[in-house]
Amino acid sequence: MIISKSKEEIELMRESALVVSRTLGMLASEIKPGVTTLKLDKLAEEYIREQNAIPGFLGLYDFPNTLCMSPNAQVVHGIPNNNPLVEGDIISIDCGAVKNGFYGDHAYTFPIGEVAEETKKLLQVTKESLYVGINEFRAGKRVGDVGYAIQKYCEDHGYGVVRELVGHGLGKTMHEDPEMPNYGKRGRGKKFIEGMVVAIEPMINLGTKNINQLNDGWTILTADNKPSAHFEHNVALVDGKPELLSTFNYIYEALGITSNEEDKFRSKVYG
Repeated sequence: MIISKSKEEIELMRESALVVSRTLGMLASEIKPGVTTLKLDKLAEEYIREQNAIPGFLGLYDFPNTLCMSPNAQVVHGIPNNNPLVEGDIISIDCGAVKNGFYGDHAYTFPIGEVAEETKKLLQVTKESLYVGINEFRAGKRVGDVGYAIQKYCEDHGYGVVRELVGHGLGKTMHEDPEMPNYGKRGRGKKFIEGMVVAIEPMINLGTKNINQLNDGWTILTADNKPSAHFEHNVALVDGKPELLSTFNYIYEALGITSNEEDKFRSKVYG
């Protein structure tokens, strides 16, 4: 069952989402060759708590850390460790936080220094596909419209679209209805309703769409060991249109990037 939120609840969810947005922005300044994902994880936990929020992933389904840290061929759910990041790596950081009883949950894939051109393009296309999907999140549309748009955009570039992992509704629990696949058929699936909030999150592989899981029970990686990218936003359906609750602007401020990619999907300015 899809749980519709009031406009007041959506504003509370915006606060939760922005805790995550600011945390990712803080981490953007710390990500560099030589730093370990475990150090970044500890920084994130401290920073989330300083914002009077609770790490959303820590202990959820027994996950052991604050961040899912997935480098290179890891798709999602990587566990932070003491291995240092290396020039040319990429690292997907998925972060969650609970504030006012609601979850925020989004992700960004960072390049570490200079990365290969084919990897750089993967990151660009995956992020672009996120907004292609968000644009389909409108009154009268269905889950399959978002999935189809993301799938077509990425497959037209020759990339593999992961099937086993999907986006989801978001609210007082991390995972609500509906599931939001990054593939699908137009006009299929549950219809979007006013006040719903979802996490849209393309997980796109440079090569095959197929994945494997490590013995740790968490880490998902590409079957061909080629890189994977992951970008995620929290979006509410307000007045029939997508309203971004999260933002990458704090990341862009830290990295000196200028972007207007979010402007058409939000009524408030962050950063």
